[in-house]
This record gives sequence, C-alpha cells and structure tokens, in this order.
Amino acid sequence: MPERTSVTLHFVERGAGMPVLALHGWTPDHRLMLGCLEPVFAKRPGYRRLYPDLPGMGKSPAPPRIAGSDDMLAAVEDFIDDTIGAEPFLLVGESYGGYLARALVRARPRQVLGLALICPPGRNLEKSERLVPERQVLRPDPELLASLDAPLAEEFADVAVVQTPETVRRFRDEILAGLHLADTAAMERIKQRWQLAEHPPEGDGQFDRPSLILTGRQDDSAGYVEQFALLPHYPRATYAVLDVAGHNLQIEQPALFDALMLEWLDRVAAESGREG
Repeated sequence: MPERTSVTLHFVERGAGMPVLALHGWTPDHRLMLGCLEPVFAKRPGYRRLYPDLPGMGKSPAPPRIAGSDDMLAAVEDFIDDTIGAEPFLLVGESYGGYLARALVRARPRQVLGLALICPPGRNLEKSERLVPERQVLRPDPELLASLDAPLAEEFADVAVVQTPETVRRFRDEILAGLHLADTAAMERIKQRWQLAEHPPEGDGQFDRPSLILTGRQDDSAGYVEQFALLPHYPRATYAVLDVAGHNLQIEQPALFDALMLEWLDRVAAESGREG
C-alpha cells in the first residue's frame, strides 16, 4: 500500500446519498465548487457532496512533504480512502482540479461512475504553453467597475468576460475569498513539480462512463481548443464550448452550466441504476 501523506484536508459536506467529490482549481478553495454545484444539486436530492480544500489552499495545510502535483494527488487519494472508501462516486474537477481528476479516473476507473471537467487544462498544463484566445470582455460595465474597491475591481476585471453585479458578487464570495487564503510559499514549492509523473493525456486510457467537458469560448486561461484532443480518451463525453464565458463560466453562463450538469447527472443515474 502506498505511504500516506499524513495531510488532513479541510472539507465541507452537504447532503446524503451517492458521494460526489468536487476538486477546485489552483489557488481558490472549496467555495468555488460549492458555488458551482449547490444550485445544481438543489434540483437533485440523493447526493453527498464533498468539497475539500486542496493542500496549501483554503484551510488545508501543505507541509514540506507536499512538494509537487504527485503529492497533491496522493493527498486527495488519502481523502477518498478516509471519506468515501471503496464506494462508487462521481467526480467533478475545475481547472487544475480537473487535471487531478483525470489522474484519479486513471487510478480508480471502476470506482468513478462519472466525470465532469470544468475549464480543465488541455494537452498543456503550463499556461505559457497553452493555446488560448485573446483577452476579451463581451459584457463590460465601466460604471460597475468604478464603484468597486480598487483591489476587487482589478482582480475581477482581469478574468471577467461578463461584468454584472451578480458576477461580481459570485467572484468575490466564491473565488476571491479563497485566493486570499492560499499559502503562497507552499504553492511556489509545488509549482516546481507541477506536472504529474504520469502526465495526462499521455497516461490516459479510455474512460467509458458518462463524462462532461465544459470550456469557455473566451477563456484566456485554459482555452477551449486543446480540450478537444481529450475526446478519444472519453468516448462517452459531451464536449461543450460556451460563448460569453471565460475561465469562470459557471458564474457567467449559470443557466447553461446547470442544464449541462443536470443532463450529465441524468446520464450517470441511468447507467448506475439510480433514478435522476
């Protein structure tokens, strides 16, 4: 048995039933996924949602032994063993969390009943190597930006494709709040060994269960083109490029996001013998 990392991840749990593990991206915390998914599961009872903070983010520590993505993955594996055990579960990963989720599917192909990837990196993990569109704001609101505190306005404007009071609220509460808690020293250390030893997609086999890959047409962080190359590894995947949406597509196209996630849950339920 692999040696445990001895890192205890802080997490928030909601609901009861089939487990759903939700992994956030690089530097936010569990609130990103909580904000993503709770509106979806409000329409679908019977699921136990697990929202951990990854090591070095939120309230989860990253001691020196967490020195790269392989250690991050091992900590998540330990979390699964402790909170889910051998029970089948659904897996959702956003951005860097999607990178780890793909590795988990490779490690536990029979335990994961379905996979959803939200703005995942494609073939290249390093942002400088990704094929991404030019920065574009499609729904600007200069008056709104002028009304915000300068630090919030700057960070929001750096990523927002849709500038509305609601997208500001969700960015502040679900994303920015976590960014301020990140252990920057630990994350710099981990970033030195950011790529997994068995780097997807080279290490991917085929995952033949219901999957969903969501990308933003204006996502200048992860892009939307390279993810298409993942499809041979996920023969049961729905692949969607959402217009008027950047790297935080769940807050910029919430109705479409919810609809696609609900349809994914329906497909998983139909094949796992559960009612949707």
